[in-house]
Amino acid sequence: MSDELLINVTPMECRVALIQNGTVNELFIERTAKRGLVGNIYKGKVVRVLPGMQAAFVDIGLSRTAFLHINDMVWPRNQAIPNVFELLQPGQILVVQVMKDMLGTKGARLSTDLSIPSRYLVLMPYGNHIGVSQRIESDVERERLKNIIERIQKQHKLPGSVIVRTAAEGVSEEEIAQDMAYLAKLWKHIQRKQQLVSVPSLIFEELPLPQRVIRDLANENTAKIYVDSREVHGKLAEFVEEFVPMMKNRLGHYPGERPIFDLYNIEEDIQKALQTRVALKSGGYLMIDQTEAMTTIDVNTGSYVGGRSLEDTVFKTNMEATQIIARQLRLRNLGGIIIIDFIDMQESHHREEVLLQFERMLERDHAKTKITQVSELGLVEMTRKRTRESLEHLLCESCPICQGRGFVKTAESICYEIFREIMRYARAYASQSGFTVVAHPLVVDRLLTTEATSVADLEHFLNRVIKFQVENLYTQEQYDIILS
Repeated sequence: MSDELLINVTPMECRVALIQNGTVNELFIERTAKRGLVGNIYKGKVVRVLPGMQAAFVDIGLSRTAFLHINDMVWPRNQAIPNVFELLQPGQILVVQVMKDMLGTKGARLSTDLSIPSRYLVLMPYGNHIGVSQRIESDVERERLKNIIERIQKQHKLPGSVIVRTAAEGVSEEEIAQDMAYLAKLWKHIQRKQQLVSVPSLIFEELPLPQRVIRDLANENTAKIYVDSREVHGKLAEFVEEFVPMMKNRLGHYPGERPIFDLYNIEEDIQKALQTRVALKSGGYLMIDQTEAMTTIDVNTGSYVGGRSLEDTVFKTNMEATQIIARQLRLRNLGGIIIIDFIDMQESHHREEVLLQFERMLERDHAKTKITQVSELGLVEMTRKRTRESLEHLLCESCPICQGRGFVKTAESICYEIFREIMRYARAYASQSGFTVVAHPLVVDRLLTTEATSVADLEHFLNRVIKFQVENLYTQEQYDIILS
C-alpha cells in the first residue's frame, strides 16, 4: 500500500488528507480559531461533584466546564471502585488531560491518567508497566522492544508506564533511546510548569496538526508528504529532522498553481462525504444517517442486477459495501454507536464472509473499532472511538429552515394550519374585523388557487374577509395572521 499525506495550509485553517492507493481515506481539519484540545494538559479546579454519576465537572478555562468520570482517574486498580467523594472535593486542584474535544453541547472529557506521546512511544507517568501495540504481531519483535524499554527506562529514571507504538517496529535501540530522552525532558518541563501556573491554566499543548499527523501517521508505507506552504514546510523540515529523520527525503514543498487538494479531487470527495447517499460502483448505494444518538448505514442493491441469482447479487453488493463503509467511517470521522443494515442474505456462509471482510477492512482504521454483535434482525452493531467532531459537525450547522429535521411541511399542510389558526382567532376576537395572512409565496399561491374554494367557504362561515400578502423572506413554514 502506497500512502501520501497532502497538507493544505491557509491563514484560517489547516487541512490534511491521507491518500492510500490514490484514494482519500482520512481527512483532518484544524481551524486557527478552534484548535482541537485532545492531548492538552491543564491545571483545573473541581467545580461540582456528582455522586450519582461517580463524576465531576472541572473548570479548565474553557467556555464549558469539562467532565471527569471516576473510570478516567488514577487509583489503585486492585482495589474496589471508590466513591467519587473519596477522590474529589469541590475546589480541589487537579492536573488533567483532554481525552475528547467538546462535542455539540457536551464539555470536554478529561482524564487524570496523563498520556504523553512521541514518535515511537507513549509515556503514562502514573502507570507501572510496559506495553506493546497489538499491531506488532511478531513475538520476537515484541520481546526485543520490551527489553529495550526496560534498559532505557532505568537509564533515564523515567517513572510510569511506557507504551510502544506501531511505528517502533524494526526501529533501532538508538532511535528509541532518543524518543525516551525527549519524553523524559518533556515530563520534567510539565512538572515544573504545573507548579508555576495559576488555576485554570494550560500546562502543555499538543502539537499543531501538520506535525501531529506526521508523528502519528507517517510510516514506511508513506511515499511522500507534500505541503503547499513554504513557511510550514520549513517548520516541518525541522520537526522531521529531529523526530522522524526517515521522512526527510519524502517531505516536499508543493509550489504548483493548481490547488494541492485538486490533485486527487479531494474537494469533490469532501462534498460527497456530506451527502446522505453514497453510490457503489456496482449500482448499489448506501444511505448514511448521522444523529446525535447514533449513525445508521443502510445497504441497498439499487440498479445492480449483475449476479447469477438474487442471493449472488446481494452477496456481491454487501461485499463491496464493506470496503466503502470502512472508508466512509474514516473519511467522515463517524464515532460512537454505528448500526449497519446489510442486505439480508439467506446463505449463512455468505453472512460470515461479509462480516469477516468487514472486520478486515476495519483493521486499517487508526481509531479503535469494535463489532459488538450481529442482532437477530441481521443488523451489525459496532462502536468507533470518537475523539473529535465528525466532518459533518465540523463543516455544517443545522438548517435554519427545517431546524435540522431534514424536511419541511408541505404548502398544503401550512394552508390547513392557517385555516385552523383563523378559526381560533375568530373565536378569540368577537369583532367583525377581517384577516390578512402573510406567508411564503408558495403558500399564498396555493391559497389563491387550489384552496380558493376552501377560502371562500371559510369567509362565508365566519362572515369575514380574508386577504393575502406575500413575504419573500419567510420560509415555507412561517406565516402571520393580522387582524385587519
